[in-house]
Amino acid sequence: TADADLYLYDNERVLVDASLDTGEIESVMIEQDGTYFINASIFSGATNYTLAIGSAELLATGAPARHEIVPWEAVVVYNESAADAAGDGGRALRERMALAQRAGVRGSSRLLALRRDVALQQQRARRLGRAIHKQHSFRDEALRARWETLLTIKSLRRDPQVRFAAPNYRVRPLATPNDEAYPLQWHYPLIGLPQAWDTTTGDENTIVAVIDTGVLPGHPDLLGQFVDGYDFVSDAGNAGDGNGIDPVPTDPGDGLGGNSSFHGTHVSGTVVARGNNDRGVAGVAYTSRVMPLRALGIEGGTSYDLEQALRYAGGLANDSEQVPAQAADIINLSLGGAGFSPGTQSLIQQLRDRGIVIVAAAGNEASSQPSYPAAYPGVISVSAIDAQRRLAPYSNIGPTIDVAAPGGNNSVDVTGDGYPDGVLSTGGSDGSGGANFVYSFLNGTSMAAPHVAGVIALMKSINPALDPGDIDALLESGAITEDLGAAGRDNLYGHGMISAQLAVLEALQSIGSSPADNPRLVTSAATLNFGASTTQLELALSNGGSGDLAVTGVNGSESWLTVAPSGIDASGFGDYLVSVDRSGLDAGVYSADITAVSTVNTVNVRVFVSVGGDNFASDVGVLYVLLIDPQTNQPVAQDESSGAGGVYEFELEDIAPGQYEIIAGSDADNDLLICDPGESCGAYLTLDKPVLVEVSADAAGFDFPAEYLVALPNLDATSNAGGQATRPTRRTPQRSPR
Repeated sequence: TADADLYLYDNERVLVDASLDTGEIESVMIEQDGTYFINASIFSGATNYTLAIGSAELLATGAPARHEIVPWEAVVVYNESAADAAGDGGRALRERMALAQRAGVRGSSRLLALRRDVALQQQRARRLGRAIHKQHSFRDEALRARWETLLTIKSLRRDPQVRFAAPNYRVRPLATPNDEAYPLQWHYPLIGLPQAWDTTTGDENTIVAVIDTGVLPGHPDLLGQFVDGYDFVSDAGNAGDGNGIDPVPTDPGDGLGGNSSFHGTHVSGTVVARGNNDRGVAGVAYTSRVMPLRALGIEGGTSYDLEQALRYAGGLANDSEQVPAQAADIINLSLGGAGFSPGTQSLIQQLRDRGIVIVAAAGNEASSQPSYPAAYPGVISVSAIDAQRRLAPYSNIGPTIDVAAPGGNNSVDVTGDGYPDGVLSTGGSDGSGGANFVYSFLNGTSMAAPHVAGVIALMKSINPALDPGDIDALLESGAITEDLGAAGRDNLYGHGMISAQLAVLEALQSIGSSPADNPRLVTSAATLNFGASTTQLELALSNGGSGDLAVTGVNGSESWLTVAPSGIDASGFGDYLVSVDRSGLDAGVYSADITAVSTVNTVNVRVFVSVGGDNFASDVGVLYVLLIDPQTNQPVAQDESSGAGGVYEFELEDIAPGQYEIIAGSDADNDLLICDPGESCGAYLTLDKPVLVEVSADAAGFDFPAEYLVALPNLDATSNAGGQATRPTRRTPQRSPR
């Protein structure tokens, strides 16, 4: 329940970075050589901590990404029962903390402004909590604004009247614009679209909501392709059209030096640009329709505005006080940059429960960090490939990737047609009298996502009953994709490149029948951490679904890592012994991958191992060594050891014959419990699976490691939502007088 933050100061005691998340990992970056001070600071509760300093590449695993936020704003969902009990709808809370409500309706998110100009010292104290006593010199005012905004949001989360509180994240288009526009669409044959068009080109009752910068409704290749939409850019200055939210989702342009992206027009054209009209380009599902919803303005958008657009698309109450005549079947989100928000996750689940499929661009940072909204569970995350079906150099990767699609690469001309290998679609360019209608080459995961949304529209035009679970099952089984990269699912292409042809065939087969079997290979662990002394761990492989599946190979990526069967069946399922050999490694921290390949999918398990050098600190504090009766889970004997040179000797006496476990750990927080997170811990032989020791006579040689507990959370929502790391059962030592 504790929340600790991390501060980084330079040699002049100026604050240069701060990490104020609520999950298990905080991360600050030192960008240049020098002398620095690091301060681990408690925001609420009390906690141990482990400070790790080293390579950003290794330490980034599980670390929260640094997201751009709108300063002095918060998105809040009230606990309505608590607010009703107070009888003020949250007014007293806003007065206590000098907040003002800017937008929002009962039952949905509220956009609150932090009134920094009128906040009294007592109100700032309620916002900042204990951190108000920090006398910072800030690197700049932007860091000060971020610091106070994030601390206020953390304080709001602790208030009983608040259900969710999150920053108003800045979200932006993910494509890189290009001013050349000529009609050459290499990306459609790549995914088998012409063959799919032999069966269907979509259906006008199938609606894809495109939440983006708005559209140019007068583009000749988009005339008649839209249903009614809405403009949810709430900040009039950011909207660029002279007002806040309104029923006209027209894109006025970015207004940035005469180089507007008209991003939403390009994305919409990839979905529904008119085909067979002797003009311009065709969309993937050109007989279907797009619901244009504007949530990105001149400076991008906010997570609050995005939520309102999502609610409208799904037919839920929203700030427009309107709902569409027909909710969208599919939602395309070619945007990113937000952090995790429990409110948005809850909303996504609501939309899925209503049968709406959500597709999102994975992001253009060439990163393995989760990018929201694509990384939310229940959202189909799309990475980008080029004309050679290789991962585009900008595309994000990682465990949240579900599928790949053409995103292009404007830096090359592999197709040899004289034009950049971007994705060609409807677009616009700035003109003296307004936007000119053009066709433009853009590249990005923003361009990949609408390919997938369009293919799903083709599927639902054949079988409207296909729901998000059906689409997920077809993706996971590889039924609607062509495998790329490592066999089966991988972190670059997900379950493979989307295939329009296979997707249409599966939609036909689904009429009147249940979904096919969904076999998939799963592992007992996503990460194996060998620490500084462990040499062997176990990994189990199994079929996590139903249907035919067999393991075809299990390999380690480095020479110091070996994986050997240890009791497997004819299909390769069972236990594998994973071993590391440090003898040829210099001091440092190393990583590797175990790749388990099956006839359906591929699973990667990350491996970490540490090697100590001459100056390696082996002291893990005072250790309490306990002999545990496994029947009662209580200690029957104990010793206390201070250690010398990394070796801790212990002696346990006066023991009744029987079977016992040996557990050792430190108690840095003096709570009479060992093996808390951040304390050292070990067991004979390994902590994950203690061995029962048979005691019938004197015995010696019970050697085992005790190490600091370091948890690498899965790269999902839990790391930003205050999830708890699993840990072994804590043991209670009996203290000696001191």
